[in-house]
Amino acid sequence: LILAHAVTLRRVVAIARQTTSELARTPHKMALLGMGNPLLDISAEVGQDLLDKYELLPGNAILAEPKHQPLFGEMFKMPNVQLIAGGATQNSIRVAQWMLQEPGATAYMGCVGADENGAKLKAACEADGVNAMYMVDKATPTGTCATLVVSVERSLCTNLDAANNYKVEHCKEPENWKVVEGAKIIYSAGFFATVSPDSIKAASRQKAQDGGIYCMNLSAPFLMQVPPFKAVFVDTMPYVDFLFGNETEAQTWAETEGWDTTDLEFIAMRLSLIPSAKKSKRTVVITQGCAPAIVCVNGLVTKHPVIVLPKEKLVDTNGAGDAYVGGFLAGLVRGLPVADCCKAGAYSASVIVQRSGCTFPAKPDYKL
Repeated sequence: LILAHAVTLRRVVAIARQTTSELARTPHKMALLGMGNPLLDISAEVGQDLLDKYELLPGNAILAEPKHQPLFGEMFKMPNVQLIAGGATQNSIRVAQWMLQEPGATAYMGCVGADENGAKLKAACEADGVNAMYMVDKATPTGTCATLVVSVERSLCTNLDAANNYKVEHCKEPENWKVVEGAKIIYSAGFFATVSPDSIKAASRQKAQDGGIYCMNLSAPFLMQVPPFKAVFVDTMPYVDFLFGNETEAQTWAETEGWDTTDLEFIAMRLSLIPSAKKSKRTVVITQGCAPAIVCVNGLVTKHPVIVLPKEKLVDTNGAGDAYVGGFLAGLVRGLPVADCCKAGAYSASVIVQRSGCTFPAKPDYKL
């Protein structure tokens, strides 16, 4: 009897070891889905005179108007121009995938054109390990973002083009909806509110239904200053588990709400206490450049340091905020406490600002 038990025990151990080995070889289930506006960044270092010419501001992001259209051709011709996979949500998902180092852990939905630029974006995602589930618009070119870098600041001017044509029907296609349902976390930058409010509504309500996590970013002041875009945030906020933004965006929210304050801790507290349709408490994360990030959960504020680099190491702040979110989301995928998610975000942002555009080395020097 003892011998039989010993044999059985050895078999159980052997099976456990085999199962562990198989799990180690098998890619983890897709955990993080991004939904947003895929863009090809046209990035170049420029002088302040070019910003003045097109009435652009450093540290700002806008949608291109007719007066901005010549800018794109002008930048394409610059000898120092770089073409980089971009779009705020796509940046964050690519960074999260890089931090996780598990092929297939992330996926992304958005709309591109049936052109060379769309193919470049898909190739970049595939190289990074992101499952790019693009809707393809054969009649419209892939969206582009003019990224004007002045010193370490940047100004973004976006031609959405195909990105503007994403439809909720795409994410509701049976195979795609399985991904929406299966995602532990879904994230959209606020820019997606200009494109597909119906997709934001469908995804956020699905996560409320299945107990998943829905995350959103305020992304840019104009999104809160234009009533139809602000209405999307107001409608979605009860379903948002994690809300990201920088100091300017947070203060713009307060201004449009009539809160009559610029105190970031107070604003974070008010944002965290907006009534939720879910059982969980909302976490608000406000970054403020080199100053510590402000985090508020259910009215309780904490501060989390970032990695401050000497000026000579700063190359380009484009994508720093997206990278912070990407690192943070990677921590969430791992189930880490908020403080550790902030550390991961601070690390990933510190890497991106030392490079041109939202790019990164082959592997992070960081273990989640």
